Amino acid sequence: MDSGKDIAVKGVEVIGEKKLVGFRVVCEDITGYGKEIPKAASLLDCRRGEVKKLKDPVKLIGAFKAAETSASDEDDGYWVCFEVDNFERIPEGMVPLTVPAQKYAVLQFKGHSSEIYGVYQHLHQWMDENGYRSLPEKWTLEIYSKWTETEDVVELCCPVDAGVKLGE
Repeated sequence: MDSGKDIAVKGVEVIGEKKLVGFRVVCEDITGYGKEIPKAASLLDCRRGEVKKLKDPVKLIGAFKAAETSASDEDDGYWVCFEVDNFERIPEGMVPLTVPAQKYAVLQFKGHSSEIYGVYQHLHQWMDENGYRSLPEKWTLEIYSKWTETEDVVELCCPVDAGVKLGE
């Protein structure tokens, strides 16, 4: 990655409740997710027309909890979704997910999705430097406004404590 020129921390913002419809991907390890998430995103894109009440048919949203979860945990995995106004006739094989409103540290990244894992280090460093505590048991969001085989534009949204910053 080129010395952060495609990375911009936007700061902290509240993101309202999100109703999501799409696919849940559960894998044994990070390598599995690296292979299966793009497949799920491609399939979701192909089936976009089946999803009712789309809010923004261009934005793809990834959701996951960074905290360790057990294999049987219903929150384990990564959701590849579109946002909807309400849940109406969920297409076969897809699942609904409601992510409550949350305060997030937000970073915008332009590059290849394979680099996203490393970009989180920039966001976490900014959070540490600015006294924000991560909440890994809450939903992390990746909001894609563009996704292609060669380039993605994504906002990484890491949940932070809604209270005061650390050190205050």
